[in-house]
Amino acid sequence: MNARPTHRVVATALAAAALATLSACGGGDDTPAAAGGKVIVAGEEVKKDQALHDMLPDRIKEAGTVRVATDVPYPPFEMFMKEGESTLTGLDYDLGQALGGKLGVTFAFTPQKFDGIVPAIQAGKFDAAMSAITDNKERQQVVDFVDYSQSGSGILVADGNPGKITTLDDLCGKNVAVQAATNQLDLLKKHQTACTTAGKGQIEIQTFPKDSDAQLALRSGKVVAQVLTKPAAGWVAKSADAGKAFDLVDDPAAPGGYNASPNGIAISKQQPELTDAIQKALQALIDDGTLTAIYSKYGVASIAVREATKNAAVD
Repeated sequence: MNARPTHRVVATALAAAALATLSACGGGDDTPAAAGGKVIVAGEEVKKDQALHDMLPDRIKEAGTVRVATDVPYPPFEMFMKEGESTLTGLDYDLGQALGGKLGVTFAFTPQKFDGIVPAIQAGKFDAAMSAITDNKERQQVVDFVDYSQSGSGILVADGNPGKITTLDDLCGKNVAVQAATNQLDLLKKHQTACTTAGKGQIEIQTFPKDSDAQLALRSGKVVAQVLTKPAAGWVAKSADAGKAFDLVDDPAAPGGYNASPNGIAISKQQPELTDAIQKALQALIDDGTLTAIYSKYGVASIAVREATKNAAVD
């Protein structure tokens, strides 16, 4: 699932909410930092691995920089630290700093409109992109991917989960909010057959122009849940009212969310050594727990991969 295009309209609103809560959620003093030669990300120290550094292309070793494109804002993956300023934060940014620390180079992020990211990599303007990009076969024709998450649709409920929602099936017969014209709306419509088969009644779908409007309905008790992308749901649960307004439903049968698809770091096909180095560096961050710490910081630990894969999309 590539929910990114359908949710660009709410990114600014979510980012604005995030700006007000970053400090409460550990995003202030816990941002990536280098002090005394140390790289600290999500409270974890990331040490350079010389063998991985040696794998990098000579140009990048000489420059000491990996040029990374990203489309901002798209919380929790990429956000501006303060409104009107250029300092970045977010899951992708933190992961980039951790990868840079492991490889002994700097991952330098530059904002770029989403639809221009892959062409810019092809043109040699960037070495890579980290922007919640869905790995699919079409994109694999022109870039390579190192996959770092599996994400799909998730369920957001009121704090304490008063409706006792644990799976998509529990939404049958209940009032549920969703943004109009999204993959999540399609998901709910398709699930109506399963509800009927189970004899639980149809989902009473209420559509809203924005995710923030759906969350107002959830706050007021007009609906028992909202369906949106799982990364966005996790971030809202983590950040809204310092984590006291909503909860994220984690269905063990769908850890990355419903209809989850891989998100990957897009890398120029002209630099296979960079792809290999990033893949191994990511695996090192998985093995030492840094990746989990980064995802946990943004309330989306369940979408993290357990193995660093390359071009994981199969269709």
